[in-house]
Amino acid sequence: MSWDVIVVGGGPAGLLAAGRAAQLGARTLLLEKMEKPGRKLRITGKGRCNLTNMKPLEEHLQEIQPEPRFLRQAYGAFFAQDLVDLLAGVGLETTVERGARVFPTSGKAWDAAEALVAWARQQGTELRCQSPVEALLLDGDPIRGVRAEGRELEAAAVILATGGLSYPLTGSTGDGYGFARSAGHTITPLRPSLVALETRPAWPAAQGQGLRNIELSLWIEGRKQATEFGEATFTEKGLDGPTVLRVSRRVVDALAAGCRVELSLDLKPALDPDKLDARLLREISERKGQKLGDLLRGFLPPPLVLPFAQALGLGPSAPLDRITAPLRKRLVHLLKELRFEAKGHGSWERAVVTAGGVSLKEIHPATLASRKVAGLFFAGELLDLDANTGGYNLQIAFSTGWLAGEAAAKAALTSRGA
Repeated sequence: MSWDVIVVGGGPAGLLAAGRAAQLGARTLLLEKMEKPGRKLRITGKGRCNLTNMKPLEEHLQEIQPEPRFLRQAYGAFFAQDLVDLLAGVGLETTVERGARVFPTSGKAWDAAEALVAWARQQGTELRCQSPVEALLLDGDPIRGVRAEGRELEAAAVILATGGLSYPLTGSTGDGYGFARSAGHTITPLRPSLVALETRPAWPAAQGQGLRNIELSLWIEGRKQATEFGEATFTEKGLDGPTVLRVSRRVVDALAAGCRVELSLDLKPALDPDKLDARLLREISERKGQKLGDLLRGFLPPPLVLPFAQALGLGPSAPLDRITAPLRKRLVHLLKELRFEAKGHGSWERAVVTAGGVSLKEIHPATLASRKVAGLFFAGELLDLDANTGGYNLQIAFSTGWLAGEAAAKAALTSRGA
């Protein structure tokens, strides 16, 4: 055959798969439909690229759904320190930041993508860009290769690493799901994850205003389901930011199921209601002759002053002597439990990752080989695996890419007696 291994998709999973296969001596071709590999990686993390997380294995697994145990063998083959060492070997320095998150020291996602491309090529990978795959060659078992570039490209093993549906302008347009279906695989429902939420009410006047050190709680059908501490940001249509992203997968699923979903923000988690009330009472006493807006600016960012005053049924210019005990209690409640109804979520263009994908029941976890078609392997976001923010999604891509590349190379080399 022309090739031992063909990898479809030049993202992080595809680059690791191709590089590992070539490293083991397999004649490896990587096909990428965009003009550059790693397009999505180059904009990840607002251009900074949270590559992985240095927390222990068990903590990684706690951040992954729906079946974290599926990844044990992939993580055993290639994990966070292995990635850091690989990147260091091609000259990319990394830095560990708050929360054990790993970033390129340069602060540039572009550098990470270029380092991975360089590594894959150093191992012997032939990389062809602007080469979209049209179909798998499935007329028999095992797989024969792919149809691309207007012809049949034969290989003993094919790895699908085409990504999901998030950020489609980077090339993630779901091609791999069609290829997987053509091979008889089941695709679990696809939906956006790590995505901004649309709320009622929305506060467009506060768009872009960030909140730090707040506590966000998720309520589904009146029951508290999760709590996150950290940052949130107001958008034109609702809420975004790390705490929101971390609960977004559950919100998307709950809304799809027709459930009532609410988010509550505790803007002063360090103060219990009694202490907060006492502080308000003291501030009001000390600010005689001042206005409500003056008081609120001591507790809130400026863009939130007007919405809070309106929620109290007053304007920012209302004199403080109009703040009765019931209004003060209402203000305490707003500061401690500011409620929003979740009524929607952002589109695929804004989602960080895809939830759902190729069913894990149909893939061997020790090799990432298809249980349906011999010679077919899967890696990355195409799988029914996703994780919270913090570098965990990229580590899934790197680890599954490495394992798939290793297994595919061994299978291909065995088939040709090498």
